[in-house]
Amino acid sequence: MTAESTTLPGGRPGAPSAERPSQPADGAAAVETLTIAKAINRALADELAADPKTLLMGEDIGSLGGVYRVTEGLKATYGAGRVVDSPLAESGIIGTSIGLALRGYRPVTEIQFDGFVFPGFNQITTQLAKLRARTRGTATVPVTIRIPYGGGIGSIEHHSESPEALFAHTPGLRIITPSNAQDAYWMTRQGIQSQDPVIIFEPKRRYWLKGQVDLAAEGHGGLGAFQAQVVREGTDVTIAAYGPLVPVALAAANAAAEDGRSVEVVDLRSLSPIDFDTLQASLEKTGRMVVAHEAPTFGGLGGEIAARLTERSFLHLEAPIIRVGGFHLPYPPSRVEEQYLPDLDRILDAVDRTFAY
Repeated sequence: MTAESTTLPGGRPGAPSAERPSQPADGAAAVETLTIAKAINRALADELAADPKTLLMGEDIGSLGGVYRVTEGLKATYGAGRVVDSPLAESGIIGTSIGLALRGYRPVTEIQFDGFVFPGFNQITTQLAKLRARTRGTATVPVTIRIPYGGGIGSIEHHSESPEALFAHTPGLRIITPSNAQDAYWMTRQGIQSQDPVIIFEPKRRYWLKGQVDLAAEGHGGLGAFQAQVVREGTDVTIAAYGPLVPVALAAANAAAEDGRSVEVVDLRSLSPIDFDTLQASLEKTGRMVVAHEAPTFGGLGGEIAARLTERSFLHLEAPIIRVGGFHLPYPPSRVEEQYLPDLDRILDAVDRTFAY
């Protein structure tokens, strides 16, 4: 997949997303150790600096810096006109962003919690996703929607949802989800630079996960935001995961190695489009696959992945593709959420089941 070229608002051409550099400040190192939250903050700051038409909108993102402090300090640097504290009205946030995008701006909106996105769902799926097709490409709406998602934070109802499949089912939206700080930085920048609307699902329970981030253009490696990545090589079975479950998948691979099994781990990174070529290559190498996500397995993206790869690679399968996910019930109270979320044991059990055939 090639890097996507962009034209920034006002007619200023933008470099391809994989080549547009982030120049470290004078005296600053190109490689820094950052949490995922700080990596996103840095990406937002660099995009605000790169394009005066980029602006941020969301509830409490300015003076408070967001409930997770992801936007902390940005209002002080770029002002209230570009880091906008919005009313508590998700439909209004999305609708305003669409209007701004049509007038040449590049709005980046934050939905405070995953379960709060539904008042804006109609605007996203019936307007934002369709405007480019409706105008036969003459109008672009480069709106980026940041949504903290997933469980594991011990919160109350409506604060731990995984609604990604609802949006992935809608054509016209690009959907990405980073699992580490390096991807959080670069994928956020690439998402903002896209001419299509992009939803970034941010794994909130991983916000404080630290990792090295190469801020120099040559450190990016040319990986597009809409490509999957093999994050651990293996030969016996593939675990495909994304967002908050990638660290769990890697832990499961380490545990399986103690039993003599070589597990390959693929981080999907993009949920729409899905990089089926990378997944297919891994499956045809190992012959077995487990797909894991926090969202319920019923109607989840794991089902689409299993069906598509079965069509593509049926003769390479040593066992059925097995899905691991949340149960088909409303997200439970925090005191029992660990029983709901897929964990190392459930993924290892699925790995064992693939060897039973």
